[in-house]
Amino acid sequence: MHYYSLGKISPNVDFKTAAITGQAPDKGLYFPSEIPKFSKEQIERFKTLDKATLAYEVMKPYVAATIDDASLKTICGETINFDFPLVAITEDIAALELFHGPTLAFKDVGARFLSRCLGYFAKQSANNKQDSAEKNNSTKKDTTVLVATSGDTGGAVANGFLGVEGVNVIILYPKGKVSPIQELQLTTCGQNITALEVEGSFDDCQAIVKDAFMDADLNAAYNLTSANSINVARWLPQQLYYFFAWQQWVEHYGDNIPMHIVVPSGNFGNICAGMMAKASGLPLGHFVAACNANNVVTRYLATEKYEVKKAVSTISNAMDMGNPGNFVRIMEIMHQDFPTLVKLLSSYSYDDINTQATITRVYNDYGYTLDPHGAVAFLAAEEFIKDHEYENTRAIILETAHPVKFPEVVEEAIGQTIEVPASVQFLLNKEKVAIPMGASFGVFKSWMLNKVGT
Repeated sequence: MHYYSLGKISPNVDFKTAAITGQAPDKGLYFPSEIPKFSKEQIERFKTLDKATLAYEVMKPYVAATIDDASLKTICGETINFDFPLVAITEDIAALELFHGPTLAFKDVGARFLSRCLGYFAKQSANNKQDSAEKNNSTKKDTTVLVATSGDTGGAVANGFLGVEGVNVIILYPKGKVSPIQELQLTTCGQNITALEVEGSFDDCQAIVKDAFMDADLNAAYNLTSANSINVARWLPQQLYYFFAWQQWVEHYGDNIPMHIVVPSGNFGNICAGMMAKASGLPLGHFVAACNANNVVTRYLATEKYEVKKAVSTISNAMDMGNPGNFVRIMEIMHQDFPTLVKLLSSYSYDDINTQATITRVYNDYGYTLDPHGAVAFLAAEEFIKDHEYENTRAIILETAHPVKFPEVVEEAIGQTIEVPASVQFLLNKEKVAIPMGASFGVFKSWMLNKVGT
C-alpha cells in the first residue's frame, strides 16, 4: 500500500512517511493507492469478531509492512479499549455514542491510533543503528506535532501524546470558540503539550498549520507533523466505529434493513472515513452530512457549485468550518463524479434556534440528552427519514461528544444540570495555561523560530 498526494505532484510514499509528514510537499492530502476490498466471507466473519481483532484486520492493509503485526495488534487494542454503544432514541433513530473514551469525544480513536503509530516510528528510528543519517536526525530534533482544533481534536491529541518521549505537541485553538471543558482538556496538560489561543476562527488556525508545513525555515528548525484529520493515521482509523455500529445493527435488525448513517459534519473527515468503509465492502446504507450554518457541502450537493465562505460561529462549534479540508478525499472516493456522489450522500443544514429546540424536544419526549452536534444530526435524520418514509427507513446518528462539553447550551435547553463524568472531574481544579497568538502565519512563525533558541 502506497499513498499519493491529491495535489498529484509529490511522489508516492508509504504509510510511515505519510503519517510522519502529515501532508504532501505539494500541499495535497495523502490518499491510499488502493481501497482495500473485503470479501463477502470476511464481512461475514466481521459480524462476530471482537473489537480489537476487527480493528487489526481493517487497519492492516493501510499500514502494510511499516508496522509489524504484533505491534499493530497492540496499537489497535489500545486505540479502541472503550465502549461504542448503539443506543435507541426513537423507534427509527439510534445514536452511536462515541464519547466513552478518555476525552469524551469521537476523536479519541484517531488521536490514540496516531500517537501510538508515531511513538512506534520514533522508537524504530532511534533503534535503527544501521541508518546513521536517520538516527542522527532523530537524536538532533524531537518530532513536533502541530494541530488546529475547533474543540475536541485538541483534547484528544493532548491526551494521546501526553508524556510521549521525543514528541512535542502544539495546539492552536480559536479564542472564545471552544467550550470550558474542551479548553481545560487542551490547556491544562503541561509537559510536552503547548496550547496557543488564536485570535480568529478554526479556519485561521488550520491555515496557519498548513502554511507551517510548507515553510522552509520552520521545516529546517523542526521535524513537523500533523495530528489533524489531514493525517492518514488520524483519519483512517475513524472507519472502525462504523464497523462496530454495523456489528450491533445486524445483531438487532439482521442483514435486510439498511443502516443509514447521519454524521454531524465540519471538516468531513469523519463521514469520509465511513464512506471509505463502505467502499471497502462494509454493507452500509446512505450517508447524510448534517451541517450547521457552515453549509458549503449542503449547498454544493443542491447546486453543484462549491463556494467557500468564511466560517460563522454556532453552538455546534466543532462544525464551524467554511472550507472542509477532507471533502477532496470524498470526491476522490467518488472518482470526482457528482452523479455518483449524490446517490451516496445527502446533506441538510440547520440554525442554532432549531438545534437548541431539538435538544429540548428530544430530552422531553425521549429522555435522551443530545449535545449540539448530535442535535443537528437528529434533525437531519428526521428529515431524511421523512423524505424516505415509504421505504420504512431507519438511521443512526453519530453522537460525537458528551453533552457535558457544552454545558451552557445543553443545560439551558433541558433545564437540568449535567453531571460531570468522573473521568474528567479532575480538570475542574486545574488552571488554563495558554499562549495568546495573533491569527497570522507570520506571528506564529516568529514565535516558533524564537522558541528554537529557548
